[in-house]
Amino acid sequence: MSTWKNISAAEVKRRLEAGEHLHLIDVREDEEFDSGRIPGSRLVPLSRLPLVWREMDPDQEMVLICRSGNRSGQACEYLSLQGFTRLYNMEGGLLEWTGDLEH
Repeated sequence: MSTWKNISAAEVKRRLEAGEHLHLIDVREDEEFDSGRIPGSRLVPLSRLPLVWREMDPDQEMVLICRSGNRSGQACEYLSLQGFTRLYNMEGGLLEWTGDLEH
């Protein structure tokens, strides 16, 4: 049974605009992250997730992000199997994001 849920880009944007502090984990690769990211997001590429997941807090709410929602869904599934319980996959990824991006 999955312990993660989908969340829309619009809901993430609404929560950020309301002043909520969200732990945004961007699972794209370095060059993709450098080309534009949601302000405040942290880069943890999917390819490196098996090496760094132990450094992450399994009880912390996290929103995982990629370009389209596919890799972030894979990351949610992987972290769920490691015991993480408060995971959200941003549906549609940055393709659905209408807010500002940092470069």
